[in-house]
Amino acid sequence: MLGILFGVLVLILVLSVMNGFEKEFRDRILSMVSHVTVSGTDGKLPDWRTEQQKLINNPDVDGTAPFIEKQVMITANNQVRGVLIQGIIPAEQKKVGDINEHVIDGDLSELSPRSYKIALGVDLAQQLGVFPGDKVTVVTTQVKVTPAGMIPRTKRFTVAAVYRMNMGQYDASTAYIGLRDASKLFRTRKNVSGIRLKLNDLYKAPILAQKLQTELGDKYKVTDWGSENKSLFQVMKIERLVMSFILFLIVLVAVFNLISTLVMVVNDKQADIAILRTQGMSAKQIKRIFMVQGTIIGFAGALIGAILGVLLALNIDPILTTIEGLFNIQILPRDLIYTGTDSRLPSHIKWLQVFAIAIGAFVLAILATLYPASRAAKVQPADSLRYE
Repeated sequence: MLGILFGVLVLILVLSVMNGFEKEFRDRILSMVSHVTVSGTDGKLPDWRTEQQKLINNPDVDGTAPFIEKQVMITANNQVRGVLIQGIIPAEQKKVGDINEHVIDGDLSELSPRSYKIALGVDLAQQLGVFPGDKVTVVTTQVKVTPAGMIPRTKRFTVAAVYRMNMGQYDASTAYIGLRDASKLFRTRKNVSGIRLKLNDLYKAPILAQKLQTELGDKYKVTDWGSENKSLFQVMKIERLVMSFILFLIVLVAVFNLISTLVMVVNDKQADIAILRTQGMSAKQIKRIFMVQGTIIGFAGALIGAILGVLLALNIDPILTTIEGLFNIQILPRDLIYTGTDSRLPSHIKWLQVFAIAIGAFVLAILATLYPASRAAKVQPADSLRYE
């Protein structure tokens, strides 16, 4: 019973923590990217206001926001960094992402037209040695002709905000400016790079993206958040599957222990079984006794394991803190994993997953009783009582 209990408990606990980390990564990514992105195949989306209005009217769409996206270099204090810069309208960007919630210094709303202000990732700001109020120079890939020759287009911006996503690819290599400032800097005129969409249900993104691609045609490119981060989520999925299989071996070991225990009971109780048979008990009734015994063990182990697993998953961070306090040790550094809260170990319980684990363990326990119960039913009273 304890073997099944601990197997179910550990399986639920570890998978809940892995689900928590996956949810954290997904939420952070969706703070920077949208559920669905509609852009032009040539990187330009003309007449975007009309397209935006059509997309807003879609019942599956909650919000939309235009953007301009380009690769640039940013320089300050003799430091140069390559950056993916995005032009946005802060008021509309709130409708498709929660980047505002990750601002740790300054105000993203200052990215107003003709303000020439910029928001930087925290790692990028540290590498450049700048703070809100400081100046940085944005160097584009476009060039302008001067008497001295062709030189890259540059523009001075004032740092308005610093944000932290705690993901290196965003904190060290992204920046935001106002949409109109981006349009003027990159000479896109009335064009934008694309429109971001936020859906009622983010899991509908692949279906809606395919539907929109069919409706809009080949002049448009429609992508969803899953395809844009396909490799990351595939790695996490494979990792979860492998870990599930490894942990499920604990349950299998407990099941084999259950089989061996019942077999030993059958061997030890052969005389008792024989006496019951001589008193009129049938082979089916003998078999039922051992099946009931194994079923009770499996049911109790799976049920208690599921309850304790859920309780531990809900309170894993306080338990971790308590253990560290009792033994005066540090299992996980505070700054090792950032979850956006005080919690160091995020946990997300998927109830369907919990039920599947508990029921799976219970079914295996029932199947494990078949062989010992069959052996018990085949005990011959005469052979068992011969030497008693």
